[in-house]
Amino acid sequence: MSRPETARTLALRVLARVAATDAYLNVVLDGVLDEFRPKDVRDAALATELAYGTVRRQLALDAWIAQFSDRKLSALEDRVLAGLRIGVYQLKYLRVPTHAAVGDTVEALKQLGLARAAGFVNAILRKVAVAAELPVPAGADELARLALEESHPDWLVRRWARQLGLPKTKALLAADNTSPAVVVRVNTTKTTRDALLADWTAQGIRATPTRHSPVGLTLEQPGRVEDLLGYREGLFQVQDEAAQLVGLYAQVPAGARVLDACAAPGGKACHLAQTHDVVAVDLHAHKLPKLRAEAERLGLGAKIETRAVDVSRPLPEDLGDFDVVLVDAPCSGLGTLRRHPELRYRRTAEDFASLTNMQRQILEACQAVVRPGGLLVYAVCSMDSSEGAEQAELFLRSHPDFTSEPPTGLGSAPTEQGYLRTLPGPDGLDGFFAARLRKLY
Repeated sequence: MSRPETARTLALRVLARVAATDAYLNVVLDGVLDEFRPKDVRDAALATELAYGTVRRQLALDAWIAQFSDRKLSALEDRVLAGLRIGVYQLKYLRVPTHAAVGDTVEALKQLGLARAAGFVNAILRKVAVAAELPVPAGADELARLALEESHPDWLVRRWARQLGLPKTKALLAADNTSPAVVVRVNTTKTTRDALLADWTAQGIRATPTRHSPVGLTLEQPGRVEDLLGYREGLFQVQDEAAQLVGLYAQVPAGARVLDACAAPGGKACHLAQTHDVVAVDLHAHKLPKLRAEAERLGLGAKIETRAVDVSRPLPEDLGDFDVVLVDAPCSGLGTLRRHPELRYRRTAEDFASLTNMQRQILEACQAVVRPGGLLVYAVCSMDSSEGAEQAELFLRSHPDFTSEPPTGLGSAPTEQGYLRTLPGPDGLDGFFAARLRKLY
C-alpha cells in the first residue's frame, strides 16, 4: 500500500508540472488536489501555501540556492529544483525549524523516487539555513535590490517605477506577494448582500462587506467555495472587487442591448446579465460551456446568449449593433499577480507591443457595432499605462466620434482622470483599468 501524499509531495508535484507545462498554477494545483485528495484539510492548505509562496518568491529562492549549488539551476531536474525552492521557502519565509524544513523536504523527494538527490538537497538546505542575508549582487542599485527581494523581474520593477513612482511600486510589489482574499459578488436577482451576510453569519461563516463595491463580500476563511451556503442556489459568484467595479463603472442604462466581447470565463457577463440581456462572445468556443453552466447556476441562463466570435476582426453582421459594448480585452494580466504569480516570470517587455496591437484591433472592430449615443467600455486587468490610459487616449484621438464619459455616483471607487484604476498595493484590489467611452454620432 502506497504512503499517503504529504503537503510537501503535493507541492512538489504541482511545481514540477507547472515548470514542465507552463500551465497556470491554480489550475495545476486544483488538478493535483483533486487527483490525490489529501484526507487532512491542513495538508491541502499547506500544499497551497508552499506552491504559491514558492512561486511568488522564486527569484529570491533561486539566489539563495545558487549561492551554494555547484550545478546550474537550469540543469537540475524539475522536481529537485522544486524541492530546493520549497525547502528554502520554508526556512526563510515560513520560519519552519531547520530539522523539519530540511528533513521533510528530503523525505518528500525520496517518496517521489528521487533518493539519489537527497544528499545534494540536504547539503544546500543546511547551508542556506545558517546564511544570514539574501545574496544581492555587488553594485546592485535600489531597484535591482528591490526586484530581487520582492521576486519580480528587474525590467518590470523599473517599468512600474517609471510609471507609478517608487512608493506605489514598493507597495504594489509587496501586495503581489500576499495571498488575496476570496471575494464574491452577490447575485442581486436572488438575494441582497445584507441577507446573504446574515445567513452566513448565522452559519458561522465570517465575511465582511467590500469597501468599494456595494454587492461584494470578502470571506475571511472560505475553505471550498462550492461548499458554502448559497453556492448551489446561485446566490453569489466568485469575483474580485476590482472586477466587480468594472461592471458598476460601466453604468449600463436600463433597457440597453449589451455585448460582452471577450466574455470568458463569464464573471462580468453574469454581472451584467443580472439587469440586462447580454450577448457574450469569445474567441475560444471551448470556454463557452463553462460560462453557460455558470449562468445556469446563477439562474441567468435565459439572459445570456453565447457565441464563438473573433472580435479582432469585423463582427458578423447578424450580431447587429448594441447600446453598450464591454471589451474586457486580452492583456498582460499583470494586475492579477497575487492570484497568478507565475505570470511575472512569463511576461517580457516585448509582449506589450503585440498585446496593445491586439487591443487596438479589438477596439476597432467593436466600436463599429456601438450605436450612436451608445457606450464602449474598455477594461484590462493590468496597471500598465500602455494597456490602460495610453490605449484609451490613442483610441479617442483616432475616433473623434467618441468621448470619455465617466459615470456618476460611483462612490469611493478609485478613479483617475475619469478612468477606473485600481492597484493591489494602495487599494487592496487586483490591478484594473477601465474607460467609459460615449459614441456621439
